[in-house]
Amino acid sequence: MPDAAERGRVQSVLFMCAMNQVRSPMAEGLARHYFGKSIYVQSAGVRKGVKDEFMVAVLDEIGIDAAKHRPRTADELEEWEGLNFDLIITLSPEAHHKALDLTRSIAAEVEYWPTPDPTLVQGSREQMLDAYRGVRDGLAKRIRERLRG
Repeated sequence: MPDAAERGRVQSVLFMCAMNQVRSPMAEGLARHYFGKSIYVQSAGVRKGVKDEFMVAVLDEIGIDAAKHRPRTADELEEWEGLNFDLIITLSPEAHHKALDLTRSIAAEVEYWPTPDPTLVQGSREQMLDAYRGVRDGLAKRIRERLRG
């Protein structure tokens, strides 16, 4: 598999998940934080979720404000601005299938990054936050490695 340099510089990336409430907006916030305006970044879900306050809290811990995030679907994003992305990174199996369907009409590379769903963790508030932090930190590492020019 070619490394990031061999694949070419990514100009625009879409992060997709089953619902645009935890993993995909977290990835969007991280990518914008690390790459600013040098890469166009969006996120969307197969289905529309609701804003997740734990996601907002763990991004806030590292200086990223996601409080204004409004969940949206890939279909809504396509309707509003089109799906003109070099790369679609999917974070759940359902999103991966949707992205592969989208590539029938758009020319985008699709990568699947299996990412655990922290909303499935039960326990104390701190245990739940730790699950979200684990997802955040894992995504941060992969995003920096994959998107650096």
